[in-house]
Amino acid sequence: MDTKEMLFMFLGGLGIFLYGIRSMSEGLQKAAGDRLKTILEKLTSNPIMGVIAGALVTAIIQSSSGTTVLTVGLVNAGLLSLRQAIGIIMGANIGTTITSIMIGFKINEYSLPIIAIGALLLFFSKKKTVNYWGKVFFGFGMLFLGLELMSNGMKPLRSLDIFVDFMRTLSEHPLLGVLVGTVFTLIVQSSSATIGVLQGLAESGGITFHQSIPILFGDNIGTTVTAALAAIGTTITAKRAALTHVMFNIIGTVIFLPLLTIGIFPKVVLFFADNLNIKMQIAFAHGIFNISNMLIQLPFIGLLALLVTKIIRGEEQTLEYGPKYLDKRFLSNPSVAIGQATNELLRMGKLAKESLTDGVEYFFTGNEKMRNYSLQKEVIVNDLDRNITDYIVRLTQCSLSKVESNRSTLLLQTINDIERIGDHAENIVELSQYAHDHNLPFSNEATIELKKMIDLTVDTYQMALDALENDNHQLANEVMKNEKAIDQMEKEYRKGHLRRLNEGTCFGSSGVIFLDIISNLERIGDHSFNIAQAVLGEL
Repeated sequence: MDTKEMLFMFLGGLGIFLYGIRSMSEGLQKAAGDRLKTILEKLTSNPIMGVIAGALVTAIIQSSSGTTVLTVGLVNAGLLSLRQAIGIIMGANIGTTITSIMIGFKINEYSLPIIAIGALLLFFSKKKTVNYWGKVFFGFGMLFLGLELMSNGMKPLRSLDIFVDFMRTLSEHPLLGVLVGTVFTLIVQSSSATIGVLQGLAESGGITFHQSIPILFGDNIGTTVTAALAAIGTTITAKRAALTHVMFNIIGTVIFLPLLTIGIFPKVVLFFADNLNIKMQIAFAHGIFNISNMLIQLPFIGLLALLVTKIIRGEEQTLEYGPKYLDKRFLSNPSVAIGQATNELLRMGKLAKESLTDGVEYFFTGNEKMRNYSLQKEVIVNDLDRNITDYIVRLTQCSLSKVESNRSTLLLQTINDIERIGDHAENIVELSQYAHDHNLPFSNEATIELKKMIDLTVDTYQMALDALENDNHQLANEVMKNEKAIDQMEKEYRKGHLRRLNEGTCFGSSGVIFLDIISNLERIGDHSFNIAQAVLGEL
């Protein structure tokens, strides 16, 4: 085999291998749907559960980078704390070992039939779920086909003096091996892929088991870059979570590299995998490294969180996800349960208002932090909508007095209005994002009108919440008057916009954003009106 043929076979095999991993990961993620987020959100009550959740999700989607990026996203949305995220990241490193173990099994000869099964499921079924699993099988087969091509392409390397000398250098300088593994993973953006290449190279005789270990350590460091890139432009806590992933793997390498140098780590691995093929020995080394690293660092999650907090400084709002007041034990006492549900609903209303005011501030200042806060709070509002509704529905199944029944009905009527106000706040954020991304200018007159309408809308909504909290009919009537004023503003400002457009003092795209924002404000006024009507008993 000449150099060109060897290079083409290796690069082509690597391309097929990478495509196979991505196809399998995407298919598994789509087949799992929102359950992955649910696993990470719900199974993280303590660090150990976080580790299990991280390992489970990574085993499902076959990508530690994918799990870590998802975790950074959840932290950015305020759904996970930094400590919860650290546990998940530790577990993700364990879950990624599944791919290397699968590669360790010699099923290359079945790659083409597996691809055929995947193609049948992918192209001959109209059901989305079947198509997703077709993508999984197709990717699984491609993974092994690509691995076989790479292995065949790398076989001649063992007879090249320059490559043998390079491998000898890696044996003498483990840090160089770590650097090679890190850089290679940086390039291909997948530790599973680089470990697969390592296993293929070892099977072809191009590298020994001992030479592969420092490269394996580097692979784990290189895979952290994906999450670091995903953290750009996110909240401070999300950046800290991404940095934790980097530090976790670097600390692990610092701990285990001396154990490799004195020969302890290879002996431990071979104790468990001495009679297995070299691909499986590398898989075991990967697994033992990640599990041991997790066990060593797990007791120090608090210290790790403190360390990244010191490195990435800054204060950030701490948002509490999930209900605070909904205790199922109170369902047997309806009057107390209604009081708790009311407290939770008012908290939901306050968060919806903050989401609105944060979104408005983002529109006027372009402060990305306010954008993130607004979107985080809207996510919490949506979650509270589900939880409060479920709680009150369960409450209505109990024996209620007429007063209790009326109050529970009032709460159910207002939940949807508050949730919709959160949606309108999100709309304003999206419109603001578009305006900032395209540097759209707004005239002074338009800016003044927006501020005036925003102030009245926010005040009216707050009055509606106060009327709900105190059953204040006077405030409810004020809300209904203000809602008419908001409607009138919306009509007048539309006419003003058309006038400015005709006069050429308003930019067309800016005008579209202006109209959409005042439309959302008018709808918020409508929902405030609905809350006031519910308080007055007119619904």
